[in-house]
Amino acid sequence: MQDSEAYLSKKKFFDKVLTIYGRNAVLEALQDNNISIYKLHFSDSNKPAKVLDEIVKLAKKRDVEIAYHNKKALSRISKNAKQDQGVALDIVLEHFGSADDFRARQDSYRIIALDGVTNPQNLGMIIRSCAAGNVDAILLPTKGAAQISPLVIKASAGTLFRMPIIKTSDLQKTLAEFKKEGADLYTLSSHARESYKEQSYGSKTIFVLGNESEGVSKAVETLCNRSIAIPMQRGVESLNVAVTASLLAFL
Repeated sequence: MQDSEAYLSKKKFFDKVLTIYGRNAVLEALQDNNISIYKLHFSDSNKPAKVLDEIVKLAKKRDVEIAYHNKKALSRISKNAKQDQGVALDIVLEHFGSADDFRARQDSYRIIALDGVTNPQNLGMIIRSCAAGNVDAILLPTKGAAQISPLVIKASAGTLFRMPIIKTSDLQKTLAEFKKEGADLYTLSSHARESYKEQSYGSKTIFVLGNESEGVSKAVETLCNRSIAIPMQRGVESLNVAVTASLLAFL
């Protein structure tokens, strides 16, 4: 049975919705008019507090729907009962989408794909560098990697809301699809002989950056066309993944 257009449209919308939590994070998001808001969630067990009054005031000013839940229900929404402080907010990431959506609108591109990057601070800094540089999208797995959170938003200094991010549940499969349509895939390795500055990059280029300690997984590495290096001086063996992303973003 084929899914209805209404269902697919609804699913496409909710794929762009991210729930953040915590009173300060929610307050800051509501104060930023560049952030699209879907719904505000409160625990009905919250005790009166000035910050909660301010959150409600801003939500009403922006005509945001407010929903009240018992504490257990709110924890299911926030997925972090210990830190949600009785508040959660659904924000809409307009630039989130699938690989198919991205390819439908981009004939040429430069993408940074993240394979197992688990540190939220690194993810936030990578997003910031990519938004500032010459990167068209970040390819982000939905499992086994850091996900968008208040810490990532803070580390990105708000640039998350401007950077196209492609979500994938299967990084290997998605990279294979990009490769099939002509994309060149590069991994970074200190053992590679060719410098990243000496390449002639094509119109469809993807740089794959790996886990902070283990690097790119073997399964993904076998897909890549070439391994390139960032030349190091004074015996330095490697760079932080966020620094590497920054160098690639300004090629």
